[in-house]
Amino acid sequence: MINPGYVLTMARYNAWQNRQMKAAMESLPDDALRAERGAFFGSIIATANHILWGDRMWMARFQRQEPPADGIEASTTITPTYAVWSAERFRMDGRILLWAEKLQALDLVGDLTWYSGFMKQDVTRPVGALVAHMFNHQTHHRGQIHAMLTAAGAKAPVSDLFFMPQDGPWL
Repeated sequence: MINPGYVLTMARYNAWQNRQMKAAMESLPDDALRAERGAFFGSIIATANHILWGDRMWMARFQRQEPPADGIEASTTITPTYAVWSAERFRMDGRILLWAEKLQALDLVGDLTWYSGFMKQDVTRPVGALVAHMFNHQTHHRGQIHAMLTAAGAKAPVSDLFFMPQDGPWL
């Protein structure tokens, strides 16, 4: 389904998008980041927190580590301020990049089983599809943030993959 080159490209894309998103978010005051905007998770910062939470959960699963204790219901409030979110986002993007750089083709084969707190049961899915899902989840919710940033008057990021600066080979 996917290969290590795809994963590395998506990890780079994720970090590039988040750098742009952080710059756009920085241009807004805190009340604009927290304003209810009618999105699924309400505000810009709540949606950004949810993406970070999702990345923490998926990376814990992929790296066979203990997942964060907070469930999805707390996913929108995992960081108290933009500054804390920004630092945590930077760390997570580095973690994803380091993981992607070391990934081997065999790491993307087979199934992954975990306990889903949301579904209240064990779930088993193909690991390659789950890795693709993590990147899709990020992109989906960043799209919501993109719309909210635009509505708030911020300069929204360029999101087309082919505009990404090339700091390594593509796929």
